[in-house]
Amino acid sequence: MRGKCGNSKFTIVKFIMAVTSTDFRFSLNGRTMQVRDVPAQFTLLDYARSRGFTGAKEGCAEGECGACAMLLVCDDPVSRTTYQAVNSCLVPLPSVADREVFTVESLAENGVLSEVQTAMSAAGGSQCGYCTPGFVVSMFAEQYRSGPATRDVHSLGGNLCRCTGYRPIHDAFLSLGPAPAGRFKERLSRPVPALAPLRYASMEGRFSRPVSLDEALQLAADGNSRFVAGNTDLGVVTNLRGERFHHLISLEAVPELREFNDGPEAVEIGAALTLTEISELWRDAPSVFREWLPLFASVLIRNRATLGGNLATASPIGDSAPLLLALNAEVQIASFAGERCLPLAEFFTGYRMTALRPGEVLRSIRIPKPFPESARFFKVAKRSMDDISTVAAAIAVLCDSHVRMGLGGVAATPVVFEAPDRNALQELLRTTLKPMSDHRGSAAYRLALAQNLLARFES
Repeated sequence: MRGKCGNSKFTIVKFIMAVTSTDFRFSLNGRTMQVRDVPAQFTLLDYARSRGFTGAKEGCAEGECGACAMLLVCDDPVSRTTYQAVNSCLVPLPSVADREVFTVESLAENGVLSEVQTAMSAAGGSQCGYCTPGFVVSMFAEQYRSGPATRDVHSLGGNLCRCTGYRPIHDAFLSLGPAPAGRFKERLSRPVPALAPLRYASMEGRFSRPVSLDEALQLAADGNSRFVAGNTDLGVVTNLRGERFHHLISLEAVPELREFNDGPEAVEIGAALTLTEISELWRDAPSVFREWLPLFASVLIRNRATLGGNLATASPIGDSAPLLLALNAEVQIASFAGERCLPLAEFFTGYRMTALRPGEVLRSIRIPKPFPESARFFKVAKRSMDDISTVAAAIAVLCDSHVRMGLGGVAATPVVFEAPDRNALQELLRTTLKPMSDHRGSAAYRLALAQNLLARFES
């Protein structure tokens, strides 16, 4: 990646051009599935259920309940093969082309339940049973990811039990031993094949998966397409509003958007890296990043959601913008005309609008060094975890006592305020901040929250 954020020209290279096809393959529970003529935005959940794998269910259709959880075989940033639990209701079926998927039905072998399923049964962790497959899948992924001493109960976040059976579920989770020998553990010893380019066309839209930035930009040249990464935001629009897009271009296999560089002048994060991948790559991240990450949705979402996608959707309540604004981040934007750098404070131009021009894609996010002397992130929501914020705030103090505060949920766009000291910033908030009112909170409430969060930082 570039050491500094600046303009540059692309060297146009040849890219692998996939042939447009009306079918593709993927592995479901160890069997190769030949998929033909399904809509481009048909979900993995709907397909699996249509094939008789009905353990995963649709609960919320927006990635909040975990009832639809399934396992993807993935490679992590250090090239280890892992199982990742994902919300299958938010996974477009073509995005799993050439990948391996497992549903809860596959975890038992020859009529013998897996250790996770046995533990859930023994602890009485299943009541109505609706949520049980999702919990089992998340527990299974964590069991095969880490040992008992390092196992994280927060990995179950994003799985909702409506019967309030959390205590026995928790007990079942803590009772699990190391990942047992068998076909699932053996699979982790083999690498994950690289994703191949895909051009899929159906009667209801197209889905492309380019494998280079040049190819992605070429595909978008017709102006009638939409970039997509983890689909954790766009999928909600598809599921709950019924919106359909003529052509989705997936960025998850574009290597130029998946780079990470922790250099002397800045940390640069590829826009298509998932939040889970960033947490694994950025081992010495400042404490404010570790404070922020668990408050960003759930593990199920973080396994798919990208930092670039969260910014490009330009939601005023997106959780990444306040933190990155406080850290004075910049965004690198790419097109065939070259690259340009923009302060993040100038990236948001209106409600759900950005400075991206036709034919451009967000390439990376650059956080300059040195990092602030101290920084904190606060999120006010009805639930402490896995919820939409009413107000989110990140506050950073620089070496000269200068204070910078990024805020989300107070206006049509995320905003940033700077002042020479904290008293001046409090006064700036009082006289300048004009929050919006909606069902989550009134303008007066949001103003009071912003001021109180700054006071909390001072204490």
